[in-house]
Amino acid sequence: MDQVEALATEVLHYKDVQCDELIIHFVSVDQIKKLHKKHFDDASSTDCITLPMDDPGPSCEILGEVFICPDTAIVYAKRHRLDIYEECSLYIVHGILHLLGFDDIESADIAKMRAAEKEIMDHLREKNLILTPPN
Repeated sequence: MDQVEALATEVLHYKDVQCDELIIHFVSVDQIKKLHKKHFDDASSTDCITLPMDDPGPSCEILGEVFICPDTAIVYAKRHRLDIYEECSLYIVHGILHLLGFDDIESADIAKMRAAEKEIMDHLREKNLILTPPN
């Protein structure tokens, strides 16, 4: 099991979510802009886009797709003096939370999303599942 799969599997387990499949894509800035335009009518760059498919639960086959732009993570992490791999880990958590129904438009929803992200990231740190550079 690779690092991304281990991290995503643990997030789903931690949130007590059952599904057969979750698809995570790492895409370029150009690709994320095209996806953003296609699905949200916004051609700007973003860090993460999610496309939900099935509702979480016993009959869930494909929870959905998460598209992550590592270049965005790199720029943000460097600008804020953060670890790039931790930032990418956060984007995976963020995307999965979106697929589980969390939102980040209204301030109350943003607060719930940030609290859930922090809780899960702390859990992943304890389990030593934050992404690391390849050996």
